[in-house]
Amino acid sequence: MPIEGTGGAGLTKEQLAAEVQHVSSPDSLTTPFGGWSFFDGVPRAESVDSIYESLDLVRGIEAFLSAVPGASLVAMRRGLRSVGIDSPDKVGYTDPRANSGSLFLTPNTETTYGTTFLDLKAWGPTVIEAPPESLCVVDDFWFRYVADMGIPGPDHGAGGKYLFLPPGHAGPAPDGYFTFTSPTFTNWVVLRALGGVPAMKQTRIYPLSEADSPRETTFINIADAAQNTVHANDFTFFEEVDQLIQEEPTTALDSERAGLLASIGIVHGQPFAPDDRRKATLDKAARMGAGISRALVYQPRDPAAYVWEGSSWLNAFSGGSYEFLRDGARLLDARTQFHYFATVITPAMAHAQVGAGSAYTYTAEDAAGHVLDGGKTYSLRIPADPPAKNFWSVDVYDTQTRSLLQSTQYPAVSSLSPDIRAEDDGSHVIWFGPAAPEGKESNWIPTLAGKAWFPMVRLYGPLEPWFDGSWRLPDIELLG
Repeated sequence: MPIEGTGGAGLTKEQLAAEVQHVSSPDSLTTPFGGWSFFDGVPRAESVDSIYESLDLVRGIEAFLSAVPGASLVAMRRGLRSVGIDSPDKVGYTDPRANSGSLFLTPNTETTYGTTFLDLKAWGPTVIEAPPESLCVVDDFWFRYVADMGIPGPDHGAGGKYLFLPPGHAGPAPDGYFTFTSPTFTNWVVLRALGGVPAMKQTRIYPLSEADSPRETTFINIADAAQNTVHANDFTFFEEVDQLIQEEPTTALDSERAGLLASIGIVHGQPFAPDDRRKATLDKAARMGAGISRALVYQPRDPAAYVWEGSSWLNAFSGGSYEFLRDGARLLDARTQFHYFATVITPAMAHAQVGAGSAYTYTAEDAAGHVLDGGKTYSLRIPADPPAKNFWSVDVYDTQTRSLLQSTQYPAVSSLSPDIRAEDDGSHVIWFGPAAPEGKESNWIPTLAGKAWFPMVRLYGPLEPWFDGSWRLPDIELLG
């Protein structure tokens, strides 16, 4: 038989009235976007436009912060196309190494890069023959990790044939390949070979349909060809993102980010044609989003972004996750921080191993917490016995473009620099400023008066003292 229970007493009249206050909106509300007025919870006509314009602005800012990874690769592809890398069988490389002549997010000047883009829509399944003793990465068009090739990949440095399948590919994959399916048609390929350019030129890229008689791969030295591979910080940012959305299947992006972009008019299969009002709002959103991104890069508020407590030196991968995850939650700020100033997503970067890969740290402040000024002179002491199995380097970048500072062709020094001088205790003092202090030319990186700058210290083959924190960098000191 059913049992009749006894309910609780419920709320008193006074308690219910208090609850109504919690669930209600006042008739007048002051916001950062202006004053809004309501009649008993219903927006008055004179406030509706302001409310929706505010919503468009908020959504636009959030869309900027969330879509930086995709916009970055759209700009990268555009830049590479401008210097002739317009097909997957054309590989651009930087010989002898990258220099400050182009806009490119924080490249190093110590190693030679090779790069191209796969087009799985035009080519279908595509083969990459990775060279031996290489460090190669494939990321999808939303800048998500697809595969490592070479030493960190399944060929473990022996070299091998990799097959990349387009989204929605049906049917079995042939034997004899390391096979990966990408969620996007366009994929970015980054190549590095320990044997330098001759070894890199062993790479071959061709459609699977040509496996029996593959075409030759063309290599083009782009080191001295000026290009811009950095995404926009104004309304045209959203046009870059729209290009990606139109080219890729709807399955390529998670529903939350796709919905966010749709809310500002970027929808697959539909023209992105905002009216003048929305265009102006989105331009403002992009500029505000860029401002927020710069705070995340140069002054993050997550304690995990700092390498050492009480120091200004920062991690590129906050939390050490190439997917920007912590306890199942996406670190949205960390994702924007990384992609706004850096490139290449691979677990090998986020989880460097003792003696393998590389470790990175950067700062935009001196020991007093002031922004580094290109018109002043500073010093950085690299303590003795830096924990780098291979070598260490210091590269200097422009805070505006996040590209190599155009103060000289190679604004960097490293332990491989032929003239670098060590102190008596084994440490190295690196100098920064518009002019070299007398007698310090070999350890000096020029800066530009009127411009800010930031250095990145790289350890190639980081050793245990880096990981256990027993070796640490001091902050940068202002001379005088």
